[in-house]
Amino acid sequence: MTGRRRLGGRWVRRRPLRTRLALAASAAVALVAVGVCAAAFLVLRVQMTRQLDLNLAQTATQLAQRTRTWGPTAGDTSCRYQAVPCVQIIPADPARDAHGHSPVLPVSPATREVATGRHAPFYTHLTVAGHPVRMYTVRLHGKDEALQVALRSDTVERGVRQAAWALAAVGGTGVLLAAALGYWVSRTGLAPVARLTATAERIATTRDPRHRIDLPTGPRAHEDEITRLATSFNTMLGELEQSVTAQRRLVADASHELRTPLTALRTNAELLARADRLTDDQRNRASGALTRQLREVTTLVNDLIELARDEEPRPLLEQVRPADLLEHAVAAARGHWPEVAFTARIAPAAAGATRPGVPARLTRLLSNLLDNAAKFSPPGGPVETELDVVADALDLTVRDHGPGIATDDLPYVFDRFYRAQAARALPGSGLGLAMARQIARAHGAELTAERAPGGGALFRLRMPLAPPPEAGAG
Repeated sequence: MTGRRRLGGRWVRRRPLRTRLALAASAAVALVAVGVCAAAFLVLRVQMTRQLDLNLAQTATQLAQRTRTWGPTAGDTSCRYQAVPCVQIIPADPARDAHGHSPVLPVSPATREVATGRHAPFYTHLTVAGHPVRMYTVRLHGKDEALQVALRSDTVERGVRQAAWALAAVGGTGVLLAAALGYWVSRTGLAPVARLTATAERIATTRDPRHRIDLPTGPRAHEDEITRLATSFNTMLGELEQSVTAQRRLVADASHELRTPLTALRTNAELLARADRLTDDQRNRASGALTRQLREVTTLVNDLIELARDEEPRPLLEQVRPADLLEHAVAAARGHWPEVAFTARIAPAAAGATRPGVPARLTRLLSNLLDNAAKFSPPGGPVETELDVVADALDLTVRDHGPGIATDDLPYVFDRFYRAQAARALPGSGLGLAMARQIARAHGAELTAERAPGGGALFRLRMPLAPPPEAGAG
């Protein structure tokens, strides 16, 4: 039996979801229909039997009132007629039974006990002369005799059978309607799921995340769980499409940016391969160019690797003091850019503030901002940094006094490989600010750029002192 149940369970689990839902809905409705029919049958049978019992009790009462002077009798009829009751009086003492007449209705020891008053009246189903009857046995008042009254129960049983057939037909019709209803419910209810499955299979086949699920039009208040699932799936597809597009753009931009330095590397390498034909000055220039280009390619590849990582490793997280990181980054920038005047102003409220982070990554963020500011600052021009606490968040600003950011360039300054018209003649790959924003977001912070009052560019880093759980580094 257990093996059969397992096979049945496996068969059900292997069926499509639509089939399983149809079976479940059909089974539920069919069970209710069969249960209602069965309950109706039982109630009808009990009520018809009860009505017959009431008729027997009333007949027995009437006969008891009319037979006060009767003696023991063996029966007035043989129950040949349906509407005529069979009646007989049985004394408590078998010796007083009517002589020459055998009882028509069966006499049991319980019947004698009813006659003596030691047993309560009772009803009995029996067969008399081949006819089904219902018999009621009660004691005659003031006498040691029992009155037996029986009525044919053919009508009751025939009515019960007819009701059973009718209810069976109704139940069968209900089961068929339940099957049709289950099929309709599964087909209608799972139509969005079928569209979702088809879309997912089409994306898996074509590897094109631009496909979307058609959503029903109408007020959002009428959306059900399936529609919300389809909406979430479309949102996920949108995010996937953006991710794939960004990945393809990154690969395309990286290949474009790497093509020029790799070509120059190959040229200088081929030139150095013929070093015997070069003068010492030419060989030194080629060797220096090769070293510089190798450094640029190495930096570019490292930046690409960093950009490919969206989160910070949790094991590297620790409580950091942004004020100390800013002082360290400014000191390092002064060594890299001696012709630029770097200043750092740290508010007392921000001096001791700490937050979770990866020190090396946050230092890289600050270094990129300072290098970008120094690159656009005029010789001797200042780069001003300031750290303060504003509305329960650390507010860090880096400002230069260079040409500033053009209005058309503001939306794109953090894009990978994007370089403004004024920056195309300057060294760099266009990844520094993109990397800075990625590090900021990985730490639950936000990095923005704006035009500084009076000229120059202003970069603002806002770091919550208590980052939200879903943000944070990692």
